Amino acid sequence: MSILFRVPSYLIALALVFAIPAPAQQEPEKDGVGIEFSPKASSKDVGLPVYPGSTPHKDDSNDSQSVRMGLWGAGSGFKLAVVKMDSVDAPEKVAAYYKKALAKYGKVLDCTHPPAASDSDKNSNALTCGNDKPDAGGMLFKSGTKEKQHIVNVKPNGSGSTYDLVALGNWSSDKH
Repeated sequence: MSILFRVPSYLIALALVFAIPAPAQQEPEKDGVGIEFSPKASSKDVGLPVYPGSTPHKDDSNDSQSVRMGLWGAGSGFKLAVVKMDSVDAPEKVAAYYKKALAKYGKVLDCTHPPAASDSDKNSNALTCGNDKPDAGGMLFKSGTKEKQHIVNVKPNGSGSTYDLVALGNWSSDKH
């Protein structure tokens, strides 16, 4: 089975986080094992509204404009939901909208030009930009915690914008 959804490069880097145990969070089933995959995800799955007037993104290929997946077992797991949309509005206008929407999850990090991480950032449980950065000419924002992140990637597309809404959760019952 092939997956027709191309995951943006910054999400591939985030996938590496799944192999690293994170502090406990509410798992789908503590003693269960499960896998979830759907080529359909909604703004509800991501926890962020769709920018007014947006339409689902269409590539020249047959790639899906959304995906929802998860894997859990033995007290650890991850969930990922991505929705890719287009807007006729400029990237700056879309970015301003999502900075406000992300604020409900806590401090909004602008990873477009992230500050250098300090040693205390690396050892804390606070969300950081890490190595995440937008595609050339784009903007990337994050909010939440290391275990439950909400990410918005906005980039120019002709006279408008293309943007990705991402919810990423990972957890482990392992205590370090």
